[in-house]
Amino acid sequence: MPFLHEWLRLHALERPSHPAVHFLGTHLSYAELDAYASAMAALLADLGLRRGDPIALFLPNMPHFLIAKLGAERVGVPVSPVSPLAKEWELEYQLQDLGAKLVICDDERMAVASAVCERLGIRHLFSASMSDFSRESCDLGEATGKSKDDRNALVCALRDRLGRSAQAPVDGNDTCLIMYTSGSTGMPKGAMLTCANAAYKAEAVVAASKLTEADVVLGVMPLCHIAGLLMGACATVRAGATLALLPKFDPELAMDAIQRHRVTVMYTVTPMNLAIMEHPRSGDVDFSSLRLNPCTSFGVLVTDRVAAEWKALTGAPLYEAAYGLTETHTADTQMPLDAIRYGTHGKPIPGTRIRIAPLDDPTGALSPGEAGEIWIRSPGVMKGYLRRDDATREAIQDGWLRTGDIGFLDQDGYLVFRGRKKEMIKCSGYSVFPEEVEHWLSRHEAIRQVAVIGVLDAQKGEVVKAFVVLNPSYVGKVTETDIIAWSREKIAHYKCPRHVEFRDALPATGTGKILRRVLAEEEAVKRRQAT
Repeated sequence: MPFLHEWLRLHALERPSHPAVHFLGTHLSYAELDAYASAMAALLADLGLRRGDPIALFLPNMPHFLIAKLGAERVGVPVSPVSPLAKEWELEYQLQDLGAKLVICDDERMAVASAVCERLGIRHLFSASMSDFSRESCDLGEATGKSKDDRNALVCALRDRLGRSAQAPVDGNDTCLIMYTSGSTGMPKGAMLTCANAAYKAEAVVAASKLTEADVVLGVMPLCHIAGLLMGACATVRAGATLALLPKFDPELAMDAIQRHRVTVMYTVTPMNLAIMEHPRSGDVDFSSLRLNPCTSFGVLVTDRVAAEWKALTGAPLYEAAYGLTETHTADTQMPLDAIRYGTHGKPIPGTRIRIAPLDDPTGALSPGEAGEIWIRSPGVMKGYLRRDDATREAIQDGWLRTGDIGFLDQDGYLVFRGRKKEMIKCSGYSVFPEEVEHWLSRHEAIRQVAVIGVLDAQKGEVVKAFVVLNPSYVGKVTETDIIAWSREKIAHYKCPRHVEFRDALPATGTGKILRRVLAEEEAVKRRQAT
């Protein structure tokens, strides 16, 4: 199976003028993207970086990210994305743990990156600007407004090397990507993902979404996040399609891009779709080119009701894209386009096996419909955690990855995700999964967003507490008692929330994933203050 940088070269040879990236009114063809990736490989070789030496990308969505990733892969240099939302100490932790040899940073974050690199003794720091590719068609070798003497500008260093390349022997087991996990179980760890992992998952997404060179994919999810990188960039390059890249999500920018570039596929999180539907201009936008919208339920669940509203506006199906982890290059399941089933995360992709094990017997296997811990065996599973041998041995056992997630496979092989094992609530001896309760509560017409945690209770051990963001038209009209009474009519008594707290917003990551642990920490503080 060819690697991503090899697919890039193939597309550049077969369709050199085909647009690879649209970005802020400019575009790069496949020939141009390939030439810049080759120049990136030459730059790394000139600086003395060797196979396995990691570099860090402290960037928002911009073409430099793709150029650096694809060029680095050609010489066996792994890249490690750093969230552009990271603060100075978070950046320093990741760069130090990574052992970064080079950092690429956008202008906005240069002061922070420069200070950290100086403290850590990182010699190579390059800047990237949103205006670096500021012409409608960026002719190779043409200046961009930056001085040719600006040696710290990545675009200048690359243009000095256009026409050159470097190549190292790269095999499937070479690490091409080091993604740091969220750190929900401690300090973040670097998951080492290989060229073979990346190629396998890109192939699976292309097959599941039926991507072709004719597609235009909206790149609105952060490339620093594994799902945004795979569903947007990697799959797009594999298919030879066009990526309409946005630096960040904004409903106005997204709608303009969909209409201008005739976007056919977009991967989102549900709050993005809601923001577009609620925008006063959405009814005037031509969405007719859109054929697919795989989505992830971060913050707001993808329900049949939300999907119906989206289809009424755009004509495109909205559905849960996949289940996956950073440690597997994500997308271990995909939703069948001809058999979308809401409330599930689709079926395992070809070559991936999923086993549901009892919580007290990791070697066992449960029957369809029985919830337990999700274990995965596939060509997408990481090599391990960077310099964390103990954590790797704990996570990967006999070739199976222990996910720490709870779920079940239904009779037809669809995976239903119920939540993290460590977030499971024990109420009167019953196991309650936050994701399930959130799923049912989200069906209440007044609820826009909901998160559920367990709180201590003297009689029951733990009970369910729901944090709710109401739809604007229901604010002040729906009470805690109303939500609890409705719940008792709809779900088992032990799953019903005993407490409801209304919020204007819920704590979330930069990609919109609700942080239940923050809510749990807030509750713990309240409990300590009350005693």
